Amino acid sequence: MYILYGVGFMGKTWVKEIYAKKLQEMIERGEIWEIRRLNGPTGPRALVNGREMIILSSNNYLNLANDPRLKKAAIEAMEKYGWGPGAVWAIAGYHELLDELHRKIAEFKRTEAGLVFPTGFAVNAGTIPAITEQGDVILSDELNHGSIIDGIRLSRAEKIVYKHCDMSDLEDKLRQVHGKYNKILIVTDGVFSMDGDIAPLDKIVKLAREFNAMVYVDDAHGEGVLGDGHGSPAHFGVDDEVDFHVGTFSKALGSSGGMIGGDYEVIEFIRNKARTWLLSTGFPPAVAAANLKSLEIVMTEKDRIRRLWDNRNYFKKRLDEMGFNTGKSQTPIVPVIVGDTKKARELARMLWDEGIFVVPIVYPMVARGTERIRNQVNAGHTKEDLDKALAAYEKAGKKLGLI
Repeated sequence: MYILYGVGFMGKTWVKEIYAKKLQEMIERGEIWEIRRLNGPTGPRALVNGREMIILSSNNYLNLANDPRLKKAAIEAMEKYGWGPGAVWAIAGYHELLDELHRKIAEFKRTEAGLVFPTGFAVNAGTIPAITEQGDVILSDELNHGSIIDGIRLSRAEKIVYKHCDMSDLEDKLRQVHGKYNKILIVTDGVFSMDGDIAPLDKIVKLAREFNAMVYVDDAHGEGVLGDGHGSPAHFGVDDEVDFHVGTFSKALGSSGGMIGGDYEVIEFIRNKARTWLLSTGFPPAVAAANLKSLEIVMTEKDRIRRLWDNRNYFKKRLDEMGFNTGKSQTPIVPVIVGDTKKARELARMLWDEGIFVVPIVYPMVARGTERIRNQVNAGHTKEDLDKALAAYEKAGKKLGLI
């Protein structure tokens, strides 16, 4: 019994040996994350392990994570409403700030209604199994985010993966399932987080119309970046043809929490069905206040988006001119594809030595042979910041034989 439940000395030793071996195998494969310590707020530059670094590893695209207006809104809300939410929103209730935030999400997503979740991961993990059931089928892009994959795994629907952004393959699979299931759901990221490419939503919604399928878009990396800030559906002008508009406050919006927009009845159904909403303690009221302020800023300060794209275009153009492989990037996610785990790790180390904070992205986060550094450009980066990073890349790239 001790061994089975891991109780007592023998059980704890047995458990420790299992995971010590697994951990060692991961270390030998180079699959361990080295976690850096921030000594202050995140931004274009930050103190990391006590040293000022240029940050190219953050989702903080619009440089809002340390914006004084978000902090002020959070502090004022904390003084009025306190800190902790008490329990899950469905049981303990929530402050009027949440109602206001739901209306603002709907405005931002250009939908009838909006709903906030504790995290972006929770949106996918709870919504996908809530809106599908046995007798349905889900068609998922092969490079969708892990939270989408986990949400699909929790669903009782059939699952089919289509080739990345391959509309011919998606059409073939739609033909195969058409008429054989109760509902068809197409699920895709709006912007893919490792390559920085954009899902062809105009083509996806056209196929969805033809085969009477629903469309679910997780636009975590598109919000604040594409479509005048409203995201990838707005970028393609298909806001009205996407059924489930998923997003997050934790990237360009500089805060925390997930969101979904859609028709009123759809959102009310999800509110009453998604277990990650019903059974998760909500975030503090102060977070809701910061989220409201971030949405207001993104929808009104378009110059931030322009600066972001100016920086992205400058940075990518220079990397391409040096001879680096930046893959299929169409957004401020600009990978430098190395194709080897050890070289990717060595490149990251060399950049760190030059004052550039990046992380190597290796298997299993990306396929073997596509190991890389993922750069994420920020609206707050100066030309001096970018030039310093580019000089470090050129120096390290030549030394490693990458360029």
